[in-house]
Amino acid sequence: MQNVRTTTLNRTTLMFPLALVLFEFAVYIGNDLIQPAMLAITQDFAVSATWAPSSMSFYLLGGACVAWLLGPLSDRLGRKRVLLFGVLFFALCCLLILLTHNMAQFLALRFLQGIGLSVITAVGYAAIQETFEERDAIKVMALMANISLLAPLLGPVLGAFLIDYVSWHWGFVAIATLAGLSWFGLKAKMPSQQHSVTRQPFVYLFDDFKKIYLDKRFLGLSLGLPLVGMPLMLWIALSPVMLVDELKFSSVQYGLAQFPIFMGLILGNIVLIKIIDRFPLGKTILMGLPIMLVGTLVLLVGAIWQDYLAVCLLVGMTLISFGEGISFSVIYRFALMSSPVAKGTVAAAVSMLLMFSFFIMIELVRELYVHFHVLAFSLSCVVLITLWFLLPRLMLKQEMAIRHTHDQF
Repeated sequence: MQNVRTTTLNRTTLMFPLALVLFEFAVYIGNDLIQPAMLAITQDFAVSATWAPSSMSFYLLGGACVAWLLGPLSDRLGRKRVLLFGVLFFALCCLLILLTHNMAQFLALRFLQGIGLSVITAVGYAAIQETFEERDAIKVMALMANISLLAPLLGPVLGAFLIDYVSWHWGFVAIATLAGLSWFGLKAKMPSQQHSVTRQPFVYLFDDFKKIYLDKRFLGLSLGLPLVGMPLMLWIALSPVMLVDELKFSSVQYGLAQFPIFMGLILGNIVLIKIIDRFPLGKTILMGLPIMLVGTLVLLVGAIWQDYLAVCLLVGMTLISFGEGISFSVIYRFALMSSPVAKGTVAAAVSMLLMFSFFIMIELVRELYVHFHVLAFSLSCVVLITLWFLLPRLMLKQEMAIRHTHDQF
């Protein structure tokens, strides 16, 4: 495998991540702007409101189904070429969804739009990790996360505006426009060094994935990603139903309720950037996960004592998002570097594991929600974070011990 020279973070090298994060913002707001409008969309297509979470789960499924191809393809053709094609494809799918006439067509286009998620995770993130030094790469990921988190902050408010004053169709036009602007930025600022890193024939692709998924080190570290990220994904998928349909929040109240939660995530990323150089890599994960566990228990209190449900949902999810902010980027770095296989392929393996997990859990909890309502959501979050304290925590401690021993010599 050909090594790619890393660089330090400065104003010049920051232009590439900023161009990439504009596309990431477009992809994320492609969910966060549309999800609040899903109740109106289900009415337009004359289907039950319980179909609202499926817009997000099909979006995630689309991301999962092509990661296996995009990551290895970028190893062979170059990150930049695949990334630019993916940005254009995403923008086109955003425009094509304007022509849909029923829920089946709408979900099919949501599936295709979801490929943009794989472009980010399997190609874009791999390029970031290869371009920058280890701790700089984590800082860049955290910085990108903070910028992209404007999507879930602004999305619900803008989605409420779409519902009340214009049409949801204009949301997709705006998203396609953002993706187009990102394409020009990436074409100009993405480093030319992001070229093919392997000459291995494509026939060896499945051997690579087999090697990755049979690696206990990879699995132990990578499984921590969906466990940590799932509660917030469930919240994004189900909060329109919980807050608007059940608790009777207005569209504007729903949008404002998202602010403390995603501000918690932004604050977590800022704290990560500030303290990561002071501690051994991985220490912030051990700080963040107990905070997330406390947050899930607060959710459970609200589900049991319904008089405090709204407050407990907001407080619990804010704690969960803060803990995720100081943990997720570091877990991702550990997962990506846990296998010696070409990083585009490893990033694709991580992406598939994440997206399929998200799709399965969102659809499962959606079904449970029909019968058990908020209790299903709260218990699912408790179980997910509790599971992290088993194998993923053990593998993390082992990885930190190996790094500590290596640093001593």
